Amino acid sequence: MASVTAFGIDHRYIVIPAMALSVGVACYSSYKLYSERNDRRHQNVYETKKLLSEYLVFHYGQPNEILKYDFGPKDALDFPKRCADLCLKHYKPKAGVPARAFDIGCAVGRSSFELARIFDDVVGLDYSQRFVDTCNQLKLDGLINYSIYDEGEITTDLTARVDKTIHRDRTRFIQGDACCLPADLGQFGVVLAANLICRLHHPFDFLWRMGDLVAPGGILVITSPYTWLAEYTERENLLGGYYNKDGQPVTGFMTLLKSLGPFFDLVDDINMPFFIRETARKNQWTVAHATVWKRKSN
Repeated sequence: MASVTAFGIDHRYIVIPAMALSVGVACYSSYKLYSERNDRRHQNVYETKKLLSEYLVFHYGQPNEILKYDFGPKDALDFPKRCADLCLKHYKPKAGVPARAFDIGCAVGRSSFELARIFDDVVGLDYSQRFVDTCNQLKLDGLINYSIYDEGEITTDLTARVDKTIHRDRTRFIQGDACCLPADLGQFGVVLAANLICRLHHPFDFLWRMGDLVAPGGILVITSPYTWLAEYTERENLLGGYYNKDGQPVTGFMTLLKSLGPFFDLVDDINMPFFIRETARKNQWTVAHATVWKRKSN
């Protein structure tokens, strides 16, 4: 078992064992009060029709549905598919590496479905029950109707569709907390955490489980714009975006290297832009840092 203290601050540390211990009832109990408090803070956002429509067009929208202008960052479209493609680029099927994938923070499921082109079993997990219900409807029907906001109350009706060539029956979707994952998930050949770590209340607990969930020889892909916000993560739990006791800056990437290094090799890191449509004229352009890690042999 290896222990790493992050940058000299005793309360910022993570321990990643070669095979993590089972997570029991105590884990869930420890987050109960936090979840109840933060449900009130975030539920009105992540369970709203407006945010659901933004994620549906982000995941499944055609280029002309997301960006109606001849100009604009077209290379930032299709981010969930590009995340799945990055996983598939680095995953090499071989004996002992399960043909299973885990999409943590799956939102409305595009990456999960794309991974099902290759993997026999794909698990998508999200904290939002509304997102999970949407994934399950897409799995069942292959499509879902929704509306995007253009201006004020003016909307446009669209349909999100899963590619008919994808084996939707290979996917399953569950609601859960990425900081306290179920103990009976098993191991995976690929774990994807897209734009997740800077939205977690205890991100070190999430990283701690990766040594258990990713099979030796398997791939872990983490993307993040490193937007550390107090509304999601209390300062003492941040992975980066602060100065340590010596006045030196600590970035999220530095902490990932320090925390994952004992059991993972960094095999790639790239910048991945993404584009979120809010209205016809107001949108978000962001650049995520994508890091690809290969689980070391036991």
